Amino acid sequence: MTGSAAESVALPATDGAVGAAGPVAGRLLAGRAATLADHLGRHGPLPQAVAQGDRRTPPPLLEAVERAGLTGRGGAGFPTARKLRAVAGRRGRSVVVVNAMESEPASRKDRLLLAAAPHLVLDGAVLAALAVGADTVHVCLPRDGTGRPRQLDVPLEERLRSRIDPVRLRVHALPDAYVSSESTALVRWLDGGPALPRGSTPHSHERGVGRRPTLVQNAETLAHLALIARRGPDWFRAAGTPDEPGTALVTVSGGVAAPGVLEVALGTPVATILDGASGNAADLQAVLLGGFGGTWLPAAHGGTPFTRRALAPFGAAPGAGVLVALPRAACGLAETARILAFMAAHSARQCGPCRFGLPAVAEDFAALADGRGDAAVLSRLHRRTALLPGRGACRHPDGAGRLAASALRAFADDADRHLSRGPCPAAHRTPNIPVPPTTPEETWR
Repeated sequence: MTGSAAESVALPATDGAVGAAGPVAGRLLAGRAATLADHLGRHGPLPQAVAQGDRRTPPPLLEAVERAGLTGRGGAGFPTARKLRAVAGRRGRSVVVVNAMESEPASRKDRLLLAAAPHLVLDGAVLAALAVGADTVHVCLPRDGTGRPRQLDVPLEERLRSRIDPVRLRVHALPDAYVSSESTALVRWLDGGPALPRGSTPHSHERGVGRRPTLVQNAETLAHLALIARRGPDWFRAAGTPDEPGTALVTVSGGVAAPGVLEVALGTPVATILDGASGNAADLQAVLLGGFGGTWLPAAHGGTPFTRRALAPFGAAPGAGVLVALPRAACGLAETARILAFMAAHSARQCGPCRFGLPAVAEDFAALADGRGDAAVLSRLHRRTALLPGRGACRHPDGAGRLAASALRAFADDADRHLSRGPCPAAHRTPNIPVPPTTPEETWR
């Protein structure tokens, strides 16, 4: 990562390959992750002293992160220092959980970090543990074909041999399902339950894993934290905007010539980010921001800065750093319908909005995209998408409702044409946005 200009990492968004160089990864050796020796040579030793304090004096790391203005890079954008302080201020030994699940199908940034710079993420987790008084770090990753993730085997072995970590690091393989990356799902799974979200209370910082105060933090956020601990808040603030400082990893895909993961300064215009992936704004009709639970932004607003404040008037947010470019020749309604079918199938099915609301919205949207909707389909969709937010056990129905509502706005003229003249020719072409199979997870343990 860098505290200066936007740079690019050559990582195709459609696979897990890693390029030979980049601001996050540094120079890689034959496509392998940076070794511990490479990592320490580039960044220096783990600055443990900056993280340590006592109950009466906040650790210097908390003050540094607060001054830096770091916010979470997992989706919600919550101030990192506030999360750290909330856990550090509780009684008893706490726990740190690294959320590296990256269940958003259009995102590859955390995968890049773990493949190219795993020690930066682990450093951040260890420093966070020292800052909040934790003795254990749980790293949560999705299961692979063997039933367990292997990408951290070598890095953890290196750290164990070097004895550089004053806390215990444990890796867990969770079901690779969309909702399993939700923070309460991680806590529930680590406590022996299913990897399904629970209600929002009690909060994890109050009673999380083993009923202990728990910090759940995204992998990229912890990598930024590790760099702030070494280089300071002023270095971090050299990029970004005064209100939203720093850089972020962004996965760009869809109608661009060079899909991949880019590191950009917050505040960079959306169109400029697409240019970094060799996208042509003149050939685009819209951009999906934030992933499958995100918002369609018409291409005419491509000059909007990539910040929460600037995107808020459009009902959008940077989210987990996902931009999917939609070509003019594509059908936005059909692309949205496929995503909504996935979202409906991959819900936890624990509450009314997920069991009944999402399938109903997905079915109506499919009918609209196919040109077979009845006269009331649009009014039903507007009504039902407005009912989804804030009613579920987690934020999954909120995201699906947001996506559907934004598509009805962005592709309003297309919707009218689909209903009056039938589906456009693009509705049944090969999709521009890859959508995983809609088969839901069969086991949550």
